[in-house]
Amino acid sequence: MKTTNPCFDDVLSTHVLIREWLSGEAAAPEHCANLLARFSPGFTMVSPGGKQLDHAGLTAFFQGAGGSRPGLVMRITDLKVIQESAAGATVSYREFQSLPGAENTERLSTVVYDKTPGGTLLWRHLHETWVARAD
Repeated sequence: MKTTNPCFDDVLSTHVLIREWLSGEAAAPEHCANLLARFSPGFTMVSPGGKQLDHAGLTAFFQGAGGSRPGLVMRITDLKVIQESAAGATVSYREFQSLPGAENTERLSTVVYDKTPGGTLLWRHLHETWVARAD
């Protein structure tokens, strides 16, 4: 799905790469390298459970998790620009994940982008929060 915002396009295409890698649909080492190239060397992340990762931790996670989630389905909705400038942008979105035989998960995410002088968007920071289940 093509959108009118390059940041939205990047969020969507990055999640396609993540799903393909984690599900095992794509298994070539180049796929993981292409995925990791989207993240700034200074990348940081706060996972939904509060774990903090840097670029080395993200690299180790992806390199170890290829093919670990067969049947993974990911859906991204509610893309919103929080801030955008010549230096980058901040975008929020809602992410749904499902695995066969497992409970579906939903998270609210915010990505902070750096924009290189050549215009490439790099993920600088990602913060994810679980969406509470209504009881």
